[in-house]
Amino acid sequence: MIGRLRGTLIGKQPPSLLVDVGGVGYDVEAPMSTIYDLPGLGKEVVLLIHHAVKEDGITLYGFLHETERALFRNLLKVSGIGAKIALSVLSGVSTDHFARLVQAGDVAALTKIPGIGKKTAERIVVELRDRLDGVAGVPGVSPQRASAPLDAAGEATVALQQLGYKPAEVSRLVQKVAAEGDTAEAIIRKALRAALGS
Repeated sequence: MIGRLRGTLIGKQPPSLLVDVGGVGYDVEAPMSTIYDLPGLGKEVVLLIHHAVKEDGITLYGFLHETERALFRNLLKVSGIGAKIALSVLSGVSTDHFARLVQAGDVAALTKIPGIGKKTAERIVVELRDRLDGVAGVPGVSPQRASAPLDAAGEATVALQQLGYKPAEVSRLVQKVAAEGDTAEAIIRKALRAALGS
């Protein structure tokens, strides 16, 4: 099983990354919390990996911090939550904020995350309340300040749709928050904050 990758970041299309390790390119799915803090293309990156093996294939999920990987793995243990929703959680809120929501039993706030309905939010609170002691107190991440891609708003739109937001909602959010010169990561971060009301 792969637990860690160290290589060169050669592709970044949120939520997918491509990491070259000794001439082999690994496709890695990552939450926006990790993507915000990635170095630029061509730079070395070290990712902690969750290696998922299913009947239809193998998927690698990458994280910069152990707290993110631990939360991802804990979320997968909750009935009704798969990898896509777990990535949405990590993309929408920081690990410490999520831990506070769970500890407070804030079901209403949890249901603002795509893919999480009231029953799933209630299960998260019940099943994870005692498992998140080591997660609280992790500082939030800041967006990567890199040169803006040619169409940052378009890249942000695609990424938000892959996180589970509806196209009409994505268009509204991106138009609302996008500013000239923003990177795709910055637009995504602001759109997620607006969507979650934080």
